[in-house]
Amino acid sequence: MERPMTNLDTVRSSAASLIQLERGKIPPQALDLEEVVLGAMLIDKKGVDEIIDILHPEVFYREAHQHIYQAIFTLFESSEPIDLLTVSAELKKSGKLDAVGGNHYLIGLTQKVASSAHIEFHARIILQKYIQRSLIKISNEIIQEAYDESTDVFDLLDAAESKLYDVTQGNIKRSAETAQNLVIQAKKKIEEIANKEGLSGVPSGFDQLDKLTSGWQPSDLVIVAARPGMGKTALTLSMARNIAVNGQIGVAFFSLEMSSVQLITRLISAETGLSSEKLRTGKLEKHEWEQLNVKVKALESAPLYIDDTPSLSIFDLRAKARRLASQHQIKLIIIDYLQLMTAGSNQKGGNREQEISTISRNLKALAKELNIPVIALSQLSRAVETRGGTKRPILSDLRESGAIEQDADIVSFIYRPEYYQITEWDDEERSSTTGQAEFIVAKHRNGGLDNIRLKFVGNLGKFENLDTFDTPFEFQSKLNSNQESNPFITKDLPSPNDAFGMPDSDDVPF
Repeated sequence: MERPMTNLDTVRSSAASLIQLERGKIPPQALDLEEVVLGAMLIDKKGVDEIIDILHPEVFYREAHQHIYQAIFTLFESSEPIDLLTVSAELKKSGKLDAVGGNHYLIGLTQKVASSAHIEFHARIILQKYIQRSLIKISNEIIQEAYDESTDVFDLLDAAESKLYDVTQGNIKRSAETAQNLVIQAKKKIEEIANKEGLSGVPSGFDQLDKLTSGWQPSDLVIVAARPGMGKTALTLSMARNIAVNGQIGVAFFSLEMSSVQLITRLISAETGLSSEKLRTGKLEKHEWEQLNVKVKALESAPLYIDDTPSLSIFDLRAKARRLASQHQIKLIIIDYLQLMTAGSNQKGGNREQEISTISRNLKALAKELNIPVIALSQLSRAVETRGGTKRPILSDLRESGAIEQDADIVSFIYRPEYYQITEWDDEERSSTTGQAEFIVAKHRNGGLDNIRLKFVGNLGKFENLDTFDTPFEFQSKLNSNQESNPFITKDLPSPNDAFGMPDSDDVPF
């Protein structure tokens, strides 16, 4: 026979449920700080200016707070005053005033705070709580996907890393933006460029090229293609050197072909003017050792990061690039070269053309994600060799995939006539091709096309501007060292008028 339930049992069960609730997990939040921050924004414009770029509506835990912040943000964007009345009117306009608890709730927020002091500190705590909630959400998604047997593990890793990277950036990417917002962003960018001297992108160090492209632009995929031996690595190394040493801009160089020590030796050779053979054998004179020690100092302090992992997969590259972007603020990625990359294990046994398509598509996605230019080197097919005439490469010569030319924003070629024993350029001047190369821009999504001539220094493995004739050594004449003590200069010469008695009138007698 069942015992009838007493009041004591009811008390016990309610106490048990209370204990269970207390032991339960609540998402990280800071509601009191949310109230303080919103209250401070309502009473002081300074508070709005300090945190408007730190927070966005999704950061707030309570939905009512999201609506209030959105109303404040809308007023801020349209340069309207922000106070109790304007925010209340904005919420009424969007039909959200009752949802937040009416004017009574807004008044309550302003009474919770006296000033906007420490508002930035409070806002950062709110952001931290949001990041914690985002990490919990992402972790749950990853756990769910990891239990799914049909999911490819490398795709899962890539997705996980991408999601985590978004969180480290401070905010989860919104799926779409309005045209209005984008126009405002574009105008701001144009204004910044107008006020800034020089180029809008990363300067390559080659004047004619920078003039054409205005520097390598963020989110662009640049393909530099050539036949073997044309100087692909030499060109990109010269470029990386110009950017990292002269511009002090972070560059990541992924070398799948050469080891990192070989690459740096080539850079040292170009920097010091000492040939690769000398550096390889180590037979240097005393003054050459001094030259080496002095000249490499600039290279040592350059923000250049070289990775020589062989057969690098696109997944590994993306993971490494994200890490370098967040830790070292790199502004350019160079890959030497595309055909040596793999698409990951999920592509095994597939068509090579499809694999190259996957790689080029992912490189473009990486450039967009990190918002930096990606330069990928590529091999050309043998079709160039079989053609008669100048043997200048064309877009159809790109090897293994038409996807490369589709995905790339800029497709360029290196052409050295010397390689084919062509001694004269095919122009009107018929000038000599010795020590010269052509950088051909064959596709340019956001600009014009051009054939730019560069100087090629073969023994040092580097490219330079054609109009520079500098040498690694400077010769200083003793005659010019001290003008005062120079015995060959006649002092106190009379003026031409005094010497030749030039007439004062403008009439010339002949």
